[in-house]
Amino acid sequence: MVNYSLPPDAFGDRFVLEHLPLARRATGYAVQMLGSDQLIDRVTGDFLPIRSPALNGLFDSFDAAHAVAQAWVERHCPDPNEHRLAIVPAGYDPVFQRHILIYGVLCAQP
Repeated sequence: MVNYSLPPDAFGDRFVLEHLPLARRATGYAVQMLGSDQLIDRVTGDFLPIRSPALNGLFDSFDAAHAVAQAWVERHCPDPNEHRLAIVPAGYDPVFQRHILIYGVLCAQP
């Protein structure tokens, strides 16, 4: 594992869930692989689809999500500038028993 010194905004600008003007309430921070519906699982550190019943993908803080994202980059990315990860607001739907991407699938390229 290589230790990279990534900037604080390497996975997007820091935000506070309660300050976001969202149509649907977010209940946590998630690490999304851009261009996919996959989030980092808190237990395994692997990416799982949001519909996976095994996914435990909500973090209580931006900092906790950032630490996991950085650890993933250190394990999997030879070039840390090409990681394709973003910290996003997310939720959990108890009726459907799955995670919710508030912004949907974010594109890997603008």
